[in-house]
Amino acid sequence: MRIYLAPMEGVVDHHLRKIYADIGGIDLCVTEFIRVTHTRLPEKMFRRYCPEMSDPLPIPVRVQLLGSDPEMLAINAYAAARYGAPGIDLNFGCPAKTVNKNRGGACLLNEPELLFEIARQVRQAVPNSIPVTAKIRLGYESRTRYVENALALAEGGIAELVVHGRSKTDGYRPPAYWNCIGEIRERLAIPVIANGEIWTVDDYRRCREESGCDHVMLGRGLLSCPDLALAIRADQAGEAYQPMTWPHIAELLLKFQRETTDSYPLQFCGNRLKQWLMYLQRQYPQAHTLFETIKKSRDPHIIESAVRDARDLACAA
Repeated sequence: MRIYLAPMEGVVDHHLRKIYADIGGIDLCVTEFIRVTHTRLPEKMFRRYCPEMSDPLPIPVRVQLLGSDPEMLAINAYAAARYGAPGIDLNFGCPAKTVNKNRGGACLLNEPELLFEIARQVRQAVPNSIPVTAKIRLGYESRTRYVENALALAEGGIAELVVHGRSKTDGYRPPAYWNCIGEIRERLAIPVIANGEIWTVDDYRRCREESGCDHVMLGRGLLSCPDLALAIRADQAGEAYQPMTWPHIAELLLKFQRETTDSYPLQFCGNRLKQWLMYLQRQYPQAHTLFETIKKSRDPHIIESAVRDARDLACAA
């Protein structure tokens, strides 16, 4: 069983990946997407999105590329591999309108021939020792052609396929159609990783039963419950598990805020912390209180002070 941390755009940066690697339970991370158009990107771009190429985590971090030009994706995949990326992941799942409008992400699910060509050229460009993987949704306007798309990518040479169990039109509304992921798994000889609507250990069990997939990618569920991967592993091993408490979470939040303050422009100060708190409040009501305290602030001192006070209060309780 392998558990991956999903590459959530605007939320999961290298600071958060480090925190989750330290928490444990996950086997692999993927960067936020790097948009590829008609140029070869500079080395600094790859290192900005994936500083782990120079300062590795205990687990691999694949570099995620998004675009529709097979040749340029291949050129940039080769560059990323040369700079130290341990794997290349191709994004065919992003549902954002601005991305799809520019022929990136999920809109390419209408073009299985293009998916094949992208996978083929990227696979040929990258050394055999570097895995090339991909992520798809079940379709664009509707849940159609997902088996065709999966087969096209597998025939193009990818090593693994992550499948988000919804179409672009479905967005993030429940349910996730894990049974459709199962149809893909039955047709492919490569590993298929299930993704979507796994918030709890019980959700993992149901996903595994419906999809037949041992491996999963966790996104919002792992952000709302940072030790979900550990809980899943304990459950599968038949072991008792004690969930993380709010004082531990508050300590992680303070660390995260301190480490990210200098990484982003002042006008965006606290944005990623607030995003994380939005997910955490599903599991920890104290996260809602903290979010309400800092939601309008851009002052790093005010934000850090509020998080520190929340940590101190939690530890004293």
